[in-house]
Amino acid sequence: MKIKIIIPLLCTCSFSLCQTTEKIIQYIKKYSHLAVIEMYRYKIPASITMAQAIIESGAGTSELAIQANNHFGIKCHADWEGMNYIQNDDEITECFRKYFSVEESYRDHSLFIISRPRYADLFNIPLSDYKKWAYGLKECGYATQKEYPEKLIKIIEQYQLYKLDHLWIYDTEEEALSQLPNELHSMLSPKKG
Repeated sequence: MKIKIIIPLLCTCSFSLCQTTEKIIQYIKKYSHLAVIEMYRYKIPASITMAQAIIESGAGTSELAIQANNHFGIKCHADWEGMNYIQNDDEITECFRKYFSVEESYRDHSLFIISRPRYADLFNIPLSDYKKWAYGLKECGYATQKEYPEKLIKIIEQYQLYKLDHLWIYDTEEEALSQLPNELHSMLSPKKG
Protein backbone atom coordinates (compact mmCIF):
# COMPACT_ATOMS: atom_id res chain seq x y z
CA MET A 1 0.00 0.00 0.00
CA LYS A 2 2.79 2.46 0.86
CA ILE A 3 4.45 1.87 -2.50
CA LYS A 4 1.29 2.91 -4.32
CA ILE A 5 1.28 6.19 -2.43
CA ILE A 6 4.98 6.96 -2.76
CA ILE A 7 5.30 6.33 -6.50
CA PRO A 8 2.62 8.85 -7.55
CA LEU A 9 4.17 11.45 -5.22
CA LEU A 10 7.61 10.90 -6.75
CA CYS A 11 6.21 11.17 -10.24
CA THR A 12 4.36 14.37 -9.36
CA CYS A 13 7.47 15.97 -7.85
CA SER A 14 9.60 14.93 -10.79
CA PHE A 15 7.06 16.32 -13.26
CA SER A 16 6.92 19.59 -11.33
CA LEU A 17 10.71 19.95 -11.49
CA CYS A 18 10.60 19.33 -15.25
CA GLN A 19 7.94 22.01 -15.63
CA THR A 20 10.06 24.48 -13.68
CA THR A 21 13.16 23.66 -15.72
CA GLU A 22 11.24 23.95 -18.99
CA LYS A 23 9.69 27.24 -17.86
CA ILE A 24 13.14 28.66 -17.10
CA ILE A 25 14.58 27.43 -20.41
CA GLN A 26 11.72 29.09 -22.30
CA TYR A 27 12.28 32.30 -20.35
CA ILE A 28 16.00 32.27 -21.19
CA LYS A 29 15.25 31.70 -24.88
CA LYS A 30 12.71 34.52 -24.92
CA TYR A 31 14.60 37.21 -23.00
CA SER A 32 18.35 36.49 -23.05
CA HIS A 33 18.82 38.94 -25.92
CA LEU A 34 17.67 41.72 -23.58
CA ALA A 35 20.31 40.75 -21.01
CA VAL A 36 23.01 40.78 -23.71
CA ILE A 37 21.89 44.21 -24.96
CA GLU A 38 22.00 45.58 -21.41
CA MET A 39 25.46 44.06 -20.89
CA TYR A 40 26.78 45.91 -23.94
CA ARG A 41 25.16 49.19 -23.02
CA TYR A 42 25.68 49.28 -19.24
CA LYS A 43 28.43 46.74 -18.42
CA ILE A 44 26.28 44.51 -16.20
CA PRO A 45 26.93 40.78 -16.80
CA ALA A 46 24.14 39.20 -18.83
CA SER A 47 24.33 36.14 -16.56
CA ILE A 48 23.55 38.27 -13.51
CA THR A 49 20.70 40.10 -15.25
CA MET A 50 19.12 36.83 -16.43
CA ALA A 51 19.50 35.09 -13.07
CA GLN A 52 17.98 38.07 -11.26
CA ALA A 53 15.06 38.18 -13.68
CA ILE A 54 14.46 34.42 -13.34
CA ILE A 55 14.45 34.61 -9.55
CA GLU A 56 12.57 37.89 -9.15
CA SER A 57 9.88 37.12 -11.74
CA GLY A 58 9.54 33.37 -11.29
CA ALA A 59 10.76 33.09 -14.89
CA GLY A 60 8.08 35.53 -15.97
CA THR A 61 5.18 33.91 -14.10
CA SER A 62 4.91 36.09 -10.98
CA GLU A 63 1.98 38.43 -10.49
CA LEU A 64 4.35 41.39 -10.66
CA ALA A 65 5.84 40.20 -13.97
CA ILE A 66 2.44 39.49 -15.52
CA GLN A 67 0.50 42.51 -14.24
CA ALA A 68 3.26 45.13 -14.16
CA ASN A 69 5.96 43.81 -16.55
CA ASN A 70 8.32 44.16 -13.57
CA HIS A 71 10.81 41.30 -13.88
CA PHE A 72 13.24 42.51 -11.19
CA GLY A 73 11.04 43.35 -8.21
CA ILE A 74 12.12 46.99 -8.28
CA LYS A 75 10.12 49.11 -5.87
CA CYS A 76 8.96 52.67 -6.57
CA HIS A 77 11.33 54.66 -4.29
CA ALA A 78 10.99 58.41 -3.86
CA ASP A 79 12.48 59.32 -7.26
CA TRP A 80 10.13 57.11 -9.31
CA GLU A 81 7.74 59.13 -11.50
CA GLY A 82 6.35 56.30 -13.63
CA MET A 83 3.39 53.98 -13.20
CA ASN A 84 3.12 51.88 -10.07
CA TYR A 85 1.65 48.58 -8.97
CA ILE A 86 0.66 47.87 -5.36
CA GLN A 87 1.41 44.40 -4.00
CA ASN A 88 2.23 42.81 -0.65
CA ASP A 89 5.91 41.98 -0.19
CA ASP A 90 8.18 42.57 2.82
CA GLU A 91 5.44 44.93 3.99
CA ILE A 92 1.73 45.13 3.18
CA THR A 93 0.80 47.23 0.13
CA GLU A 94 4.25 48.03 -1.20
CA CYS A 95 4.66 50.14 -4.31
CA PHE A 96 6.44 48.50 -7.25
CA ARG A 97 7.38 50.01 -10.58
CA LYS A 98 5.09 49.18 -13.49
CA TYR A 99 6.28 49.15 -17.10
CA PHE A 100 4.69 49.17 -20.53
CA SER A 101 6.94 46.29 -21.66
CA VAL A 102 9.43 43.69 -20.47
CA GLU A 103 12.12 45.54 -22.44
CA GLU A 104 11.42 48.64 -20.38
CA SER A 105 11.82 46.57 -17.19
CA TYR A 106 15.23 45.26 -18.29
CA ARG A 107 16.37 48.78 -19.22
CA ASP A 108 15.18 50.24 -15.92
CA HIS A 109 16.99 47.49 -14.02
CA SER A 110 20.24 48.59 -15.67
CA LEU A 111 19.54 52.28 -15.10
CA PHE A 112 18.62 51.57 -11.48
CA ILE A 113 21.98 49.90 -10.85
CA ILE A 114 24.18 52.36 -12.73
CA SER A 115 22.50 55.45 -11.27
CA ARG A 116 22.86 54.60 -7.59
CA PRO A 117 26.20 55.27 -5.89
CA ARG A 118 25.84 52.22 -3.63
CA TYR A 119 26.36 49.97 -6.69
CA ALA A 120 29.42 51.83 -8.05
CA ASP A 121 31.95 49.29 -6.73
CA LEU A 122 30.29 46.54 -8.78
CA PHE A 123 31.70 48.10 -11.93
CA ASN A 124 35.24 47.39 -10.72
CA ILE A 125 34.44 43.66 -10.97
CA PRO A 126 35.14 41.98 -14.34
CA LEU A 127 32.05 41.06 -16.36
CA SER A 128 33.22 37.45 -16.33
CA ASP A 129 33.19 37.20 -12.50
CA TYR A 130 29.53 36.46 -11.90
CA LYS A 131 30.23 35.14 -8.39
CA LYS A 132 31.71 38.45 -7.21
CA TRP A 133 28.84 40.29 -8.88
CA ALA A 134 26.31 38.07 -7.06
CA TYR A 135 27.88 38.69 -3.66
CA GLY A 136 28.43 42.34 -4.51
CA LEU A 137 24.74 42.88 -5.25
CA LYS A 138 23.84 41.48 -1.84
CA GLU A 139 26.48 43.61 -0.10
CA CYS A 140 25.14 46.71 -1.86
CA GLY A 141 21.64 45.97 -0.58
CA TYR A 142 19.88 44.81 -3.76
CA ALA A 143 18.02 41.96 -2.03
CA THR A 144 16.88 41.21 1.51
CA GLN A 145 17.26 37.42 1.20
CA LYS A 146 20.35 36.15 2.98
CA GLU A 147 20.94 33.41 0.38
CA TYR A 148 20.43 35.69 -2.64
CA PRO A 149 24.01 35.37 -4.00
CA GLU A 150 23.91 31.58 -3.75
CA LYS A 151 20.55 31.50 -5.56
CA LEU A 152 21.93 33.65 -8.38
CA ILE A 153 25.05 31.49 -8.69
CA LYS A 154 23.02 28.27 -8.69
CA ILE A 155 20.79 29.51 -11.54
CA ILE A 156 23.80 30.82 -13.49
CA GLU A 157 25.64 27.51 -13.21
CA GLN A 158 22.64 25.23 -13.68
CA TYR A 159 21.65 26.94 -16.95
CA GLN A 160 25.20 27.93 -17.97
CA LEU A 161 24.21 31.59 -18.11
CA TYR A 162 27.89 32.54 -17.77
CA LYS A 163 28.16 31.70 -21.47
CA LEU A 164 26.11 34.83 -22.18
CA ASP A 165 28.92 36.86 -20.61
CA HIS A 166 31.34 35.34 -23.15
CA LEU A 167 29.49 37.26 -25.86
CA TRP A 168 31.30 40.34 -24.56
CA ILE A 169 34.27 39.40 -26.79
CA TYR A 170 32.50 40.75 -29.87
CA ASP A 171 33.10 44.34 -30.93
CA THR A 172 29.45 45.27 -31.19
CA GLU A 173 26.13 44.41 -29.66
CA GLU A 174 24.90 43.35 -33.11
CA GLU A 175 27.75 40.84 -33.54
CA ALA A 176 27.08 39.41 -30.09
CA LEU A 177 23.36 39.08 -30.78
CA SER A 178 24.13 37.29 -34.06
CA GLN A 179 26.03 34.66 -32.03
CA LEU A 180 23.33 34.32 -29.37
CA PRO A 181 21.46 31.43 -31.06
CA ASN A 182 24.66 29.34 -31.09
CA GLU A 183 25.31 30.14 -27.43
CA LEU A 184 21.73 29.28 -26.46
CA HIS A 185 21.99 25.96 -28.29
CA SER A 186 25.21 25.17 -26.43
CA MET A 187 23.71 26.18 -23.07
CA LEU A 188 20.26 24.65 -23.27
CA SER A 189 20.63 21.50 -25.36
CA PRO A 190 20.25 18.21 -23.48
CA LYS A 191 23.63 16.88 -22.36
CA LYS A 192 24.83 13.63 -23.94
CA GLY A 193 26.43 10.85 -21.96
